[in-house]
Amino acid sequence: MLGVLKDRTYRHLFAAQLVALVGTGLATVALGLLAYDIAGASAGAVLGAAMTIKMVAYVGVSPLVGAVADRLPRRAFLVSTDLLRAGVALCLPFVDSVWQVYVLIFLLQAASASFTPTFQATIPDVLPDERDYTRALSLSRLAYDLESLLSPVLAAALLTLVTYQGLFTATTLGFLASAALVVSVLLPKAAPSGRRDGVWRRITLGARVFLATPRLRALLAMNVVVAAASAVVIVNTVVIVRGVLGRGEVEVAIALGCYGAGSMAVALRLPRLLDRLGDRPVMLPAGFLLTAVLAGAAAIMALAPATAWPLLLFTWLLLGAGTALILTPGGRLLRRSCDQADRPALFAAQFSLSHACFLGTYPLAGWLGAAAGMGTTLLAFAGLTLAAALLAVCAWPAGDPRTLTHVHADLHPGHPHLHDAETVGAGWWGHRHEFVIDRLHTRWPQRETEPVDTR
Repeated sequence: MLGVLKDRTYRHLFAAQLVALVGTGLATVALGLLAYDIAGASAGAVLGAAMTIKMVAYVGVSPLVGAVADRLPRRAFLVSTDLLRAGVALCLPFVDSVWQVYVLIFLLQAASASFTPTFQATIPDVLPDERDYTRALSLSRLAYDLESLLSPVLAAALLTLVTYQGLFTATTLGFLASAALVVSVLLPKAAPSGRRDGVWRRITLGARVFLATPRLRALLAMNVVVAAASAVVIVNTVVIVRGVLGRGEVEVAIALGCYGAGSMAVALRLPRLLDRLGDRPVMLPAGFLLTAVLAGAAAIMALAPATAWPLLLFTWLLLGAGTALILTPGGRLLRRSCDQADRPALFAAQFSLSHACFLGTYPLAGWLGAAAGMGTTLLAFAGLTLAAALLAVCAWPAGDPRTLTHVHADLHPGHPHLHDAETVGAGWWGHRHEFVIDRLHTRWPQRETEPVDTR
């Protein structure tokens, strides 16, 4: 898996992602301490509002960026968002009122909502071979999991030397290092779409491709599965461990560590599994695995605390593994379902839609847990994941080919099939298919004469 790091461009981009993630993790710890300094006992409400602002920025800003990303120089755009994040982090230690925190958090998260999908859409161009790209996805998953485990430890170590304001300085340095690493490499130019669509059609392009492509409709349902399982872990772990099982703060960290360990274990083995089985046989069963695990966790709540504790750790390990089985291959589906010019829009849509799911499941997990108890909450979320997993199975045909027989109309000048196209009338976003109207072609740069791969 580490072989992809031999590519200098990808190696620098991966290092940029890693240092930016660490900086973000340090900022999360520092933000909690800042909120307590400003709001005291109301710090929880401030942090809750800040998290809501984060999700709103993710959902609202990324489609706007996806609409113009193909018109912007990638390297300059990525560096500018890193510099904006560094500037915001540098300002945070000097705020003295809650509204200032909210404004700066929105700017910080808007910059992240601009950087992340553009960065993700760049990697398939840097690593055009699917095997290499799959390994890059696994490395990215490992980076996220390691950040969630190591950032709190690093923050604790730094707090023995500096005040929490110093964590914001470390965050600034992380974003500056990320910008320097991006500047150090040449990135492939974004392919121009050549479309003359209006602003609204460009903004909604990614979402419309999602709705029109069977495998992406399934991915949208699987986003709900991941959001439900993750919300239970992130929102309710502390309540379950401390309130239900009567354990301490260290045990909360251990339970969250098990969740991350499960995800990392899967990320390490997943490239070979995907090479052998393909995406659908890996992702769809994972949805039902998470359903079963959440239902099992509900049963654990009725056991004696001494018996429930080791079972809970194993359950959280499986939840981490199941979410990684769904999250990691998602980039492969996006890459396969559009041409190069539309990747920024599609990756932005995935970023926005997946976080919209979190925007619903996070508050639901907290409210239902407080109102109905953990057992009922876990059963309700098991039902939610089951419904979403069934929708994914129905949306994703078993014989889903990589290449579909199709013809085009209203092709933009740079479309790779321009010389093969027949005029059959414009579809609802400029393409209409002879095969099935809503089964968009899946790898536009390929010729129709290539053999169908039904993995």
